[in-house]
Amino acid sequence: QEQLVESGGDSVQAGGSLRLSCAASRFAYSAYPLAWFRQAPGRGREGVASIDHDGPTNYADSVKGRFTISKDDAKFTLYLQMNNLKPEDTAMYYCAARRKLWTGYLPPLAQSEYQYWGQGTQVTVSS
Repeated sequence: QEQLVESGGDSVQAGGSLRLSCAASRFAYSAYPLAWFRQAPGRGREGVASIDHDGPTNYADSVKGRFTISKDDAKFTLYLQMNNLKPEDTAMYYCAARRKLWTGYLPPLAQSEYQYWGQGTQVTVSS
């Protein structure tokens, strides 16, 4: 059964850091690429960062230089290291896995390209 479980969300002050984790079932993890999305109240879900099976990564412009996506294949776990957090980073964060291989140059950040989703973990950044 495909399963993605996020953890690590918290309330922090601006400038702080958090590391999100996403524990994946073996079947969900094998569906590369993997990605992090977020959704703020009243807004659509947006792609934050993605990583392909052999390492290439892709980031939204709003988080470049502050967020780092990584994975531990032995643990079937995806991570998102978030530094220098800003109030506008406040959102529910979701991890996602794609059902089939990606043949593009960089792993996608479009919601429509991912089929497995976790339940989310809340990140709140206060000024």
